[in-house]
Amino acid sequence: MTLVSRSTKLQPMLDFSGREAVITGGTGALGRAVVGRLIAAGATVHVPVFAANELDGFAYRADAAVKLHEGMDLRIEADVARLFAQTTSLYASIHIAGGFAMGPIGSTGLDVWEHLMRMNATTCFLCCREAVKAMEGREGRIVNVAARPVLVPTAQMTAYSATKAAVAALTLSLAEELSASSIWVNAIVPSIIDTKANRAAMPDADHGAWPKPDEIAETVGFLASPQNSVTRGALVPVYGKS
Repeated sequence: MTLVSRSTKLQPMLDFSGREAVITGGTGALGRAVVGRLIAAGATVHVPVFAANELDGFAYRADAAVKLHEGMDLRIEADVARLFAQTTSLYASIHIAGGFAMGPIGSTGLDVWEHLMRMNATTCFLCCREAVKAMEGREGRIVNVAARPVLVPTAQMTAYSATKAAVAALTLSLAEELSASSIWVNAIVPSIIDTKANRAAMPDADHGAWPKPDEIAETVGFLASPQNSVTRGALVPVYGKS
């Protein structure tokens, strides 16, 4: 009997050597994990920063592989265009930035709806558009972030679910639009992520069942990598045991 070892051919290591990536929301809990995963794989990472306090405790602030772009508002066309114009050979664009709110629809104001739409759908649309422009004629990867309530209806999340559904629809439509190119577009679909903020908000929940940022970063890293040679137009659940 011939035994087959667990070789790198079966489980390819991520390799971003010589490649650029944009990671929006890169200073948040999941974003930091993704930044760390990509620079460990050799990437140069561009991270937009909206407010200076986002950099408090940001472990990669002085890392030569991380290019910080401060004062960026991803809801504004000009800022997004300026961010992507500062890349030279963009390979991966990962769009984690977004917002969250919940509550019964009767008490959900139009201001909340519009805020979530801009934070989730508008930022994703603008970043996808500029990423496609930057990648034109070359291979590339785009990874968006939808949310579990898009696939599993959840009470008191109508506005949030609708805006994340827009992200999911954008992902699927863009993947089809680019099907003849070498730009793959996918989205992850997380449940509640195990972060300090979420633990504080839900102290009695089963935190052990929540997926960890580092775990989700592995899936994001693969979808954004050259090692992802065939997956496009996918909404990939990253629920863990939750």
